[in-house]
Amino acid sequence: MNKEHSHLQEQVDEAVGNKKIKSLSFYMGAWGATIPMLFFVVWAITISLLNISSEPALIMGALIGLALGMFFSKSKWSDYAQGIFDGMAQPVGIVAIVAWFWAGMFAQILKTGGLVEGLVWIGSVTGLTGAMFVGLTFVLASVFSSAVGTGYGTVVAFSTLMYPAGVIMGADPVVLFAAILSGAAFGDNYAPVSDTTIVSAVTQDADIPGVVRSRFKYAIIAAVPALILFLIFGGGGQDIGLSQAEANQIMAQSASPDGLILLIPFILVIYLALRGKHLITTLTWGILSAIVLMVLVGLADLRDFIYFEEGQIKGPLVDGFMGYMNMAILILLIMAASHLMALGGTMNSLKQVFFRWIKGVVRRAELTIWSIVSVLNVFITINTAAEIAAAPFVKEIGKQYDIHPYRRANMLDAISSALGYIFPWSAALLLGWSTIGQLQETSYSWLPVVMPTEAFPYVFHGWFLVLVMLIAALTGWGLRFTGKNGEEIKPEEKKIENNDK
Repeated sequence: MNKEHSHLQEQVDEAVGNKKIKSLSFYMGAWGATIPMLFFVVWAITISLLNISSEPALIMGALIGLALGMFFSKSKWSDYAQGIFDGMAQPVGIVAIVAWFWAGMFAQILKTGGLVEGLVWIGSVTGLTGAMFVGLTFVLASVFSSAVGTGYGTVVAFSTLMYPAGVIMGADPVVLFAAILSGAAFGDNYAPVSDTTIVSAVTQDADIPGVVRSRFKYAIIAAVPALILFLIFGGGGQDIGLSQAEANQIMAQSASPDGLILLIPFILVIYLALRGKHLITTLTWGILSAIVLMVLVGLADLRDFIYFEEGQIKGPLVDGFMGYMNMAILILLIMAASHLMALGGTMNSLKQVFFRWIKGVVRRAELTIWSIVSVLNVFITINTAAEIAAAPFVKEIGKQYDIHPYRRANMLDAISSALGYIFPWSAALLLGWSTIGQLQETSYSWLPVVMPTEAFPYVFHGWFLVLVMLIAALTGWGLRFTGKNGEEIKPEEKKIENNDK
């Protein structure tokens, strides 16, 4: 009876997809398992070069790649399909997606409440012009992106409001646009609620508060020289043919101090996150406090957050999680492609290739991590997608040499956050360029449009952040190993621990 029950359970498990696949065989051996991921990367590069990159386009590439890989499978197609399900069902993806949804709702509420308009107001009342305004823009964009956790949202918001204001105030348009991109990169890297922060921590088995605390030194060392260069090169704006009265009117339309009260929920979220509270708990308090404050000061009514219109549910809470829906699908598909590589033995083969060069030298291990993350971010234009693709390699190499999860997460996130805002074909830079172009067409005919190829040399914070991580890999600065109980230990402590063994 027990044997019959066991056999029946196996049939049921196989029918509903509960059968766990431990390995797969591919034509061309371990390299055949790379077909889904390889197709996705080539697809991502191609659409990037054609300037048609988008999240739905990347999803389509991942889907086609997974389907194509089936024809290279020597194992049963049903096992290959189950391997896809197993990859998508890994907890790391689910944790990241749920965290994104909460972070998206929090970000959208802060945006709806007018936090960016409040930061623009700060810019208007300071009376700063030219290069000083560019420096202030970098600082405010860094604050805003750290608050809302979305670099892309920062690019759109500041390109819409702060960019026209800065042009009016005599800032150099190219350097001003680069300052916005740099501020977005800062927050994407440092914010506890950023998608890249969440992915880097979760994929490396690290807690988010610890990761954020450990990465401040990298972020600030890159930010200080970037700010200095913005102050040096940010002036010399062009004459746009507006009178002072017209300029003041435009500034007044996009500036309001009311939204600055939402800095309170932002500070609360940062405080709770750094205290080690769970991310969902932290964001829930942030969302609730923002809603209460907005209602109390008259920035919104309760019905503004969720409402029904023309048979559809709408509001900032809905927009918040819907904004991450495409990325949620993409992370599951890329995780499936990565899992197929593991099942097909590709990961082991690549590890052997890497380890033959590394030869037990931790510095080489970190340089390999730096190189893998950099290369993938050059070719995959959405930094979170590149980060997800690079994460398994970073984890495998890092664990082999006991590199602490915080350090691995910082290498993964800093490089991804930086390069995602630098290259002319990157999604963030193209998003800002198109936003400014639409403003010129619909609102401000006098507004200069900065071409992506003009801006990328001046994204100072991004370039410095990549350089800082390269120096860290070369010199071992900030390197920490994993102790007996998972704690961070310094290299000299690691030597003592090894001697004790």
